[in-house]
Amino acid sequence: MERRSLLVSALPEYEQEIGRWLWCLEDVRRTLITEITGISQSVIDTKMDERQTIGSLLYHIALVEADWLYVEVLGAEWDPEIRSLFPLEDRSEDGSMTHFEGQSLEEHFYRLNKVREVFLSHFRSMDLTDWRKPRVLEHYDVTPEWVVYHLIEHESHHRGQIFQLLREYQNLL
Repeated sequence: MERRSLLVSALPEYEQEIGRWLWCLEDVRRTLITEITGISQSVIDTKMDERQTIGSLLYHIALVEADWLYVEVLGAEWDPEIRSLFPLEDRSEDGSMTHFEGQSLEEHFYRLNKVREVFLSHFRSMDLTDWRKPRVLEHYDVTPEWVVYHLIEHESHHRGQIFQLLREYQNLL
């Protein structure tokens, strides 16, 4: 077995500490993209046991990331180009995650990559003071540092669900 180095590095072009957190965020995404690259359209859209499809989960991951960026970190209106990537709301009337199907893996990757590109661009000029400065919202205060922590946790959770769906789908074959 080849010896590996399991290290956290800082993304270049960021304040060192911020870059280390963003590296972790990117690592979660790298693992997700690697695992699902090449899956078929039917795997993306297959609904098992009333759970969400892989496509719905990918849509949700990107939408939540964009929402935390614009609402909590920036306190600004969504960029129209990013908003156009999300024709459906995240939740149905009953509060369940919106079912989303019919988009190719490449379309899902484009959405995920575009949101991440915009997300990361807003952190390049951030210093540690702004990183830890609470944004005061109606129901809570939140720092960009906590937002990144939450997005790591959020995507890791849904990545696990996606990996479980892939295993179950492969067991059916």
